[in-house]
Amino acid sequence: MDESFIEAAGLTKTFGPITAISDVSFHVGKGELFGFIGPDGTGKTTLFRILTTLLLPDKGSARIGSHDVVKNFREIRKNIGYMAGRFSLYKDLTVEENLKFYATIFDTTIEENYHLIRNIYSHIEPFKKRLAGNLSGGMKQKLALSCALIHKPDTLVLDEPTTGVDAVSRREFWEMLKELKKEGITILVSTPYMDEASLCDRVALMQSGRIMEIDTPAAITSQYPYALFAVRAGNINLLLNDLEVYENRRSVQPFGQTVHFAPANAANEPEGLRKYLESRGHSGIRIEPIHAGIEDCFMMLMTNSEQPKTE
Repeated sequence: MDESFIEAAGLTKTFGPITAISDVSFHVGKGELFGFIGPDGTGKTTLFRILTTLLLPDKGSARIGSHDVVKNFREIRKNIGYMAGRFSLYKDLTVEENLKFYATIFDTTIEENYHLIRNIYSHIEPFKKRLAGNLSGGMKQKLALSCALIHKPDTLVLDEPTTGVDAVSRREFWEMLKELKKEGITILVSTPYMDEASLCDRVALMQSGRIMEIDTPAAITSQYPYALFAVRAGNINLLLNDLEVYENRRSVQPFGQTVHFAPANAANEPEGLRKYLESRGHSGIRIEPIHAGIEDCFMMLMTNSEQPKTE
């Protein structure tokens, strides 16, 4: 990874009695695609608003390039593209009018930087006369990204850009980010979707306003220390209930129509688990060993952080 381009140290922000983020520190290399992964309410949006100079931190510091986010906010605003979590463009302007407006704000033109947005904007250009408020979720997403890029920023900050869009649009969006990365743009992206973590160079796993782990997706999943099985049976709800009371359980997590099960002691598994489920009347039992994914690691880290610490 290149020398640190974005750096935060001890960032803390509270809103009355609520601590949104606490002692958050990280660094991002130039041209890196860095993801902040975690469910809603973990402080990702607050962190991004501090980095984009929309909020002041209570404690700590952060810089993008050589610019401090508090002292040099004007310079930072010139050099970043920000895509908010909610669609924030002008719904009563057309696609083309929105793009022209944002280009004018940054004293540029669509033509000057069209090469940067061509692969994205070409998807919605046939609808350039349509009001932005009448676009589908995926098209709104592409317009917002085009507007964030039109002034050729060196940093993109994308707050949950794929929330609420269909699976095809999500996949297309991440393909676009890979192409933008080739242009040398540093990209920060937040998402509640654990499967998107594997598409980042590195990720920060966040919970309750804190960073639990920072590493490459492969390094995080390789650290999962337990045996893990995907378990299926005829009735998923009964399966979950019975696994929750199985004596040799370490963790039980639903994953669609399967349950990820980690035994407390792997010595007699999965034979012991199969006999137990058969004794409880389950049919169609399938138990397969699997490798842990990001979500398995996230749940493990979250559980460990909630356990009381002993001296």
